[in-house]
Amino acid sequence: MMKYIDIPPVWLFAALAIAWWQKTHFDYGLSFGPVWADLLGGLLVGGGLVLIALAAYEMRRHRTTIMPHEVPDALVTSGIFKRSRNPIYLADSLILTGMVLYWDAVLSLPLIPVFVWWIEKHFILTEEKRLRRNFRADFARYEKQTRRWL
Repeated sequence: MMKYIDIPPVWLFAALAIAWWQKTHFDYGLSFGPVWADLLGGLLVGGGLVLIALAAYEMRRHRTTIMPHEVPDALVTSGIFKRSRNPIYLADSLILTGMVLYWDAVLSLPLIPVFVWWIEKHFILTEEKRLRRNFRADFARYEKQTRRWL
């Protein structure tokens, strides 16, 4: 049961809840500015949603799992995975950044690198170990060709 609660979207929603709570209760009159933060925030959230859709499409096309705690059936290296080994985690960080900007949650800016660090330590390193074990040479080649984030 715990592994189904311990998934990246839950951590993303927790970070979003903290940012919203901070803005709602402790904004101290701080702001990023009138329009540019809303526009950039919207673009980042939209870009994140597009990345998630592209990654989910590729994983479905290769008939492998999208769940981080499950053993994948295939190593996906095509589509958006040619640019980033972790496009969904990248999308999560874009969504968090976009919402922090959109909500003018200035004091929540440190939450973004903390979120990225937590996702990398808690999910990415474990997944990479699993991929290394299951797809030895293919993953080693993929790891050299494609960056972890961007």
